[in-house]
Amino acid sequence: MNTQLTCRISNTDPESAVGLEIWLDSEQIYNSEHIVDAVNFEHQLNDDDGDHELRFVMKNKTQDHTRVDADGNIIKDCCISIENLAFDGIESGQIVWDLSVYDHDFNGAGEPIRDEFYGIMGCNGVVSFKFTTPIYLWLLEHM
Repeated sequence: MNTQLTCRISNTDPESAVGLEIWLDSEQIYNSEHIVDAVNFEHQLNDDDGDHELRFVMKNKTQDHTRVDADGNIIKDCCISIENLAFDGIESGQIVWDLSVYDHDFNGAGEPIRDEFYGIMGCNGVVSFKFTTPIYLWLLEHM
């Protein structure tokens, strides 16, 4: 039996060539070097018993993609937005965001940190979360 994983991926500044990879366990299931238009991502995953990890990897962002004014305030930036994450049509974004960790180093401008995730990736790094299948049992345990 399969479960359909879906989400919407977009770039807040499509002119900026930032990309995204999606990994399910050790398999890369999506790769884009430059997200220009919003992507309605879909992937069928095996719903047999098992432990899994889903990872979103933002890449290619440089310091040039963030514009600041004379006072250092950000006036324009590019971020990757991941919205409407669902399993078999059941929106689970908030559950996933609550269980996710976001590892990044401020695009090389700071020490590596483990941060919370709220659906927006503003730095090159990895958002990951673990779940188990069958997915309906996992969803019931976390709702």
